[in-house]
Amino acid sequence: MDTEQFRLPRSRAANERLHALIPGGAHTYAKGDDQYPENLAPVISHGHGAHVWDIDGNRYVEYGSGLRSVSLGHAHPRVLEAVRRELDRGSNFVRPSIVEVEAAERFLATVPTAEMVKFAKNGSDATTAAVRLARAVTGRPRVAICADHPFFSVDDWFIGTTPMSAGIPAATTELTVAFPYGDLAATEELLTRYEGEVACLILEPASHSEPSPSSQLRSSRGDPTPGYLAGLRELADRHGCVLIFDEMITGFRWSEAGAQGLYGVVPDLSTFGKALGNGFAVSALAGRRDLMERGGLRHSGDRVFLLSTTHGAETHSLAAAMAVQATYVEEGITARLHALGERLAAGVRDAAAGMGVGEHIVVRGRASNLVFATLDENRQPSQQYRTLFLRRLLAGGVLAPSFVVSSALSEADIDHTVDVVAQACAVYRKALDAGDPTPWLAGRPVKPVFRRLA
Repeated sequence: MDTEQFRLPRSRAANERLHALIPGGAHTYAKGDDQYPENLAPVISHGHGAHVWDIDGNRYVEYGSGLRSVSLGHAHPRVLEAVRRELDRGSNFVRPSIVEVEAAERFLATVPTAEMVKFAKNGSDATTAAVRLARAVTGRPRVAICADHPFFSVDDWFIGTTPMSAGIPAATTELTVAFPYGDLAATEELLTRYEGEVACLILEPASHSEPSPSSQLRSSRGDPTPGYLAGLRELADRHGCVLIFDEMITGFRWSEAGAQGLYGVVPDLSTFGKALGNGFAVSALAGRRDLMERGGLRHSGDRVFLLSTTHGAETHSLAAAMAVQATYVEEGITARLHALGERLAAGVRDAAAGMGVGEHIVVRGRASNLVFATLDENRQPSQQYRTLFLRRLLAGGVLAPSFVVSSALSEADIDHTVDVVAQACAVYRKALDAGDPTPWLAGRPVKPVFRRLA
């Protein structure tokens, strides 16, 4: 489809209604229409498998579904069956339901490196609970976050470190310090500088983010360099701080047991979410019994208000999580995600190279968690070129803020995506030759989520 003829009038009207009623026009900043080309932010009607339909009637092959949460595809029959079974039995009670212990048993069997688990609704609650627990057990005030990872929580201890820090006291932000991924020497220097003050190190055990200039090189798949995580484990032990793995993204996509199961390094605490519920709201904090029990009733120390959420144990969400885990293990979903991602990455790279833009449209990350970079004439990241690329993908029926796959994708979906990418690359080449993508934008460029001004 010609992008000049691609219009979304109903979606545009719905976006106006969204902005009139909801700050930012979405309940998640990463879903905002500022993340898409001007007037080309589709509002979704429904989804099935790897496809979604917007309210204008267009069908798309979708990537990054539900911000990586829908890894089995929309309306997955096995998950829906488990959810429907619970809906007629009630969803929330004044005491724990038997589903809660069944879900805990299933989770700890899937992630055997953890000894106890507590469920919640979103990732931020889980990571903040981990930080609170680390501060409580160590008696230390500071939190050390990995500077190369983009997001940990909506709470003050993290958001205060971003450009969107309005409303957060400086005194809170000063208690959060940062270390670079892959650089054990820099991390040890940080722990020595704040000797006896750092409660925890929190990081994604592996990710798609680029390392800082001072960090060691990593593979393009996002794997840590050999010995890095074990070295971090040793540093945490030696300096008496808690090691926390944020497995919101790596959980299930790296292995059923997360990155810790793949790389063989056991953190003190870890957090899971996203893929855990295939779109249903469920997250988890898991870890060592002696630490987790401090948030319980069977210890003699000071009580820690670990996690307490009214809806954290909704039966249908826990049933969804159990069904997801069973599906991953029994159907080899992680391997399928990797196979689909490898086919997609190879196709996109070939298409970009064939159009002479192989050094400008760059696919990065583990095959199950692919992202892409759009680089300008000087090979620098460009929001303008990203806008051009997204416009062409949308017009071709591909909704792809990333290239993160779901297991519902078919090989035909991948092949269609590659064909659309090739067409987009042809236009990208024209813009590079002109030295200016502006004529192909048809409006303002997309914007990063974390920025100070609207």
